[in-house]
Amino acid sequence: MERGKWPAPATIATALLILLAAVVNPASASDKLSEYQIKAAFLVNFARFVEWPPQAFGAANDPFVFGVYGKDLWGAALDQAVLGKTIDGRPAVIRRTSEVSALRSCQVVFVPAPEMRHWREVSASLGNLSVLLVGESEGFAEGGGVINFILEDERVRFEINPSAAARVHLKVSSKLLQLAVIVGGGK
Repeated sequence: MERGKWPAPATIATALLILLAAVVNPASASDKLSEYQIKAAFLVNFARFVEWPPQAFGAANDPFVFGVYGKDLWGAALDQAVLGKTIDGRPAVIRRTSEVSALRSCQVVFVPAPEMRHWREVSASLGNLSVLLVGESEGFAEGGGVINFILEDERVRFEINPSAAARVHLKVSSKLLQLAVIVGGGK
């Protein structure tokens, strides 16, 4: 995909079908693997519907990095979702770390619920870097995260804070915004 252009309509339709399938598939609290498989599919597709500025990457051949901070709840779900994928022509890789400074070279950073106590430290370290911050805790998006997973009626959904995305120079596709609960005062 060329910088500044969204994927072809067929690609958008396919990705939206995947997102919609994840929204309607139930994920009970006792079935953590299913919940995280759905969240992993969402995470990869979020990256396809967000545009990063060129300065978000050090070099033209740098990989697209999904960062997982602290406790890893994904099991193999995220590895399977990312395996062999490219985002904007870059190979997708995962970086799992408890080092806040290691997150500065990621394009997406996931902060799991057990690590919310470190949320402010992570946010402060990233500052205004173009990083898509994703969480799964109540108030995450309202508090400055860009996307937050929520469970409604045992279904995985998500909130987006467009103001937080704009603050870090990320452009979220209107198609993705249509599927989200908008928080943080921006539409």
